[in-house]
Amino acid sequence: MFFSRKPAALPTRDTALPGRSKPIPTAVAHFVNGRPIQADAPAGYETAVFGLGCFWGAERIFWQTKGVWLTRVGYAGGITPNPTYEEVCSGGTGHTEIVEVIFNPAEVTFADLMKLFLESHDPTQGMRQGNDVGTQYRSALYFTTPEQERTAREMIAAYNAELAANGHRAPVTTELGPRGDVFLAEEYHQQYLAKNPNGYCGIGGTGVSCPLPQVKA
Repeated sequence: MFFSRKPAALPTRDTALPGRSKPIPTAVAHFVNGRPIQADAPAGYETAVFGLGCFWGAERIFWQTKGVWLTRVGYAGGITPNPTYEEVCSGGTGHTEIVEVIFNPAEVTFADLMKLFLESHDPTQGMRQGNDVGTQYRSALYFTTPEQERTAREMIAAYNAELAANGHRAPVTTELGPRGDVFLAEEYHQQYLAKNPNGYCGIGGTGVSCPLPQVKA
């Protein structure tokens, strides 16, 4: 999406852009399923936040997954409140582009989504995804429950082992932490590839499969 030279390091609270006190405008309804874009998770459903590079292609992967109830794209893991896309792309906010996913765990488990996440991008590249360079493209997973955290850590460790066994020297660099503030992106970014089927998609994995956790009896 943006190919110019970007900062390779995250800003500090002293150097981050100031942002604004009010949210930026976003979509009202999901372009694909019509649900309110800012809907809360229904009872019994879970939410997780995934960053895997350009959020245009990343979001499509998740909305096409059975059991996913709602997707929305935005910015997380940063400092600046209510940032714009241009501010995030400058590297001055500390955010990464993310997809927030609300899902029904009776139909698709967090482990299933974690596997999809790890296999759909290269989580070893640090502050980039392929030709998309910058802190806003870093790999990230922001969990919402202790169970999600345990599963994520277990699967990242297992994927590191699989990558090494398949000749990948670099370890997984995915930023892992609890879900903090998520700022929704502008309307035109929401479900971008449904609105623009031939639009840019930078998603691409390592070709290495990630094992699912062993189910304990």
